[in-house]
Amino acid sequence: METITIQTEFIKLDSFLKFCGACGTGGEAKLAIAEGSVQVNGEDCTQRGKKLFPGDTVTLDGRSWRVTAP
Repeated sequence: METITIQTEFIKLDSFLKFCGACGTGGEAKLAIAEGSVQVNGEDCTQRGKKLFPGDTVTLDGRSWRVTAP
């Protein structure tokens, strides 16, 4: 599991997928979320604007990232 540090209180799921490099574009992130390929804290998530906070985990295609604060 990779650790990704954000500098803000939260980050939206679609932005996070681009930020951590899981998706190359916003469109790619939107499609992955809409298809139900993304899990947040072990639950399938289809909310593109889902707010992620430090401590949350995101999984896509067998790779996982943990959101952390500085």
